[in-house]
Amino acid sequence: MNGAIVTGKGPKIVTLCGSSRFVDVMAVCAWFIERDEGAIVLGLHLLPFWYSKEPIPDHLAEHEGIADKMDKLHLRKIDISHEIFVVNYEDYIGDSTRVEIKYTQKTGKKIRWYSHDPVGEKVQNLITSRFDELKEGDKNIEKDRSACPECEEPTPADAAECSACGCVWD
Repeated sequence: MNGAIVTGKGPKIVTLCGSSRFVDVMAVCAWFIERDEGAIVLGLHLLPFWYSKEPIPDHLAEHEGIADKMDKLHLRKIDISHEIFVVNYEDYIGDSTRVEIKYTQKTGKKIRWYSHDPVGEKVQNLITSRFDELKEGDKNIEKDRSACPECEEPTPADAAECSACGCVWD
């Protein structure tokens, strides 16, 4: 299936490539590409905190011992795509993403970059404005909540135990 030909029928298919540590940024990129471009977006999955009894690591596939399997599956996603969108957030590109970029270059498919694309610019502006609002104490954010020091899930400010991961703090 290496370098499979994609027909022009149906919507454009875009595969997101990037580090799983930025899966939240990737989720917003996917939303904008699907919403604004009408494309089908393939990529990583944003798992909820309750998926695991322990905090979910940045490299879940490695943690679960299936990194090679998932890397190969991601290349198949590229095969069925018209293009890839590299989420090089904070200019970071990991080893797996480098492999995906080289693989895509060999197929001749289009490569879009978060750092040089209107979608990336839109997401970056949203991140910046949202964090600025949070710094100013956005009225839509509950002021009586803080985050667990272990898993960073929101917790009541007066809590001594996290309901998400069960850790206890003073």
